[in-house]
Amino acid sequence: MSIEDLGDGEAVMKIPYDERFIGDPETGVLHGGVITALLDSCCGTAVISHPATKGPTATLDLRIDYMRAARPGEAVLAFAQCYRQTRSVAFVRAVAYETDRDDPIATATGAFTVAPASEPKS
Repeated sequence: MSIEDLGDGEAVMKIPYDERFIGDPETGVLHGGVITALLDSCCGTAVISHPATKGPTATLDLRIDYMRAARPGEAVLAFAQCYRQTRSVAFVRAVAYETDRDDPIATATGAFTVAPASEPKS
């Protein structure tokens, strides 16, 4: 996986097509776990890049809706946006796609931990 773009609370990541990641040898379709890992990583990256984030994050909840199989031979991208943060939880939405975000492979919504800002030591 690689980070393709990073902004305030947004991230784009990419995973190239690789035969080691095939879930169905007859069709060459990537395993769903690859899409899950990409979406989870992209969501966490979006949280960490959010200006309000002061420390590490971890996945609390991640819901993924698979809409179709990834096209064999094509890289898969993910776009994630951290759209809300509370003192302890960040909320994220994401989409996995090949070239067009409007033609998703899968969409995701998630909740991620947000570490509290550390207190200054005296």
